[in-house]
Amino acid sequence: MKKRTVLTGITTTGTPHLGNYVGAIKPAIESSRNSGVQSYYFLADYHALVKNDSPDRMVQSTLEIAATWLALGLDTRNAVFYRQSDIPEILELTWILTCSTAKGLMNRAHAYKAAVQANLDQGEDADHAVMMGLFCYPVLMAADILMFGTHEVPVGRDQVQHLEMARDIAARFNHHYGELFTLPEAVVDDHVAVLPGQDGRKMSKSYNNTIPLWLPEKKLRKAIMKIVTNSLEPGEPKDPDDSALFLIYAAFADSAQREAMRQAYRDGIAWGEAKQQTFELINAELSEARERYMDLIARPADIEAELKAGAEKAREWARPFLDRVRDAVGLRSLG
Repeated sequence: MKKRTVLTGITTTGTPHLGNYVGAIKPAIESSRNSGVQSYYFLADYHALVKNDSPDRMVQSTLEIAATWLALGLDTRNAVFYRQSDIPEILELTWILTCSTAKGLMNRAHAYKAAVQANLDQGEDADHAVMMGLFCYPVLMAADILMFGTHEVPVGRDQVQHLEMARDIAARFNHHYGELFTLPEAVVDDHVAVLPGQDGRKMSKSYNNTIPLWLPEKKLRKAIMKIVTNSLEPGEPKDPDDSALFLIYAAFADSAQREAMRQAYRDGIAWGEAKQQTFELINAELSEARERYMDLIARPADIEAELKAGAEKAREWARPFLDRVRDAVGLRSLG
């Protein structure tokens, strides 16, 4: 019987940050240690092309992200770790799925709707400068997921729509061509669904508000001290549910630590002290992995070898599965 499959990936558009770590990498690696799980982890470089304005930055991002997963303890003997662009079957599946995906479904994608609204707000044509990569992004994501019979995808709450679209695409295909695709489920940790950045908005490269994952200790502390808080003085009660700082702390804390910090907020902890405790908690979790990361990043050829080996393992599943999909839609040999 096929193991329960868990899949996740990160686009290669920048330096890994704390939001990537708590929202995707950490829960996925923890899941991979379960012997009853088949884990797939990938560098989503095809997705990165949607926003690619620097090929050199993409290469550097690929190196940094791969080194990050390995430094944090990914065991590539058990998990399948690969670069998306090393799996040509994914692009073929994307086209097959595109041909049975309703345009109306893509019209409802949050990223596309946001781009259209921004154009309208500026008096432009609705689709001004909207590339097909953005519009069809959910289909490529569906192919990533459906290719490997994925049961669960750890995501931030803002990505749940993409999982729902993947389910819709799979269900429509299955209805027309037979039950080939597993319907995936989104797995969201309520403490880390969307980690805020320094300014309180979602931590995102596009907002330029991220805290890089592998900052040296002094720079990490400085970055955390810059997290925006309100003007309440020491001794004045503070609302943890209205604090970006608390949400970041909670993402790294266990349940007892979270409750203790909640009480400290109600008791009026000074912002400086709350930030110091947040720094100490995060630094304690990352310090050993930081040393491993610095060693790995200096050995790119070793990382490349790991990715190539992972791609071959992924294709051992993808090749025969795609053959079944091709047969189902009528892409068959005549003799």
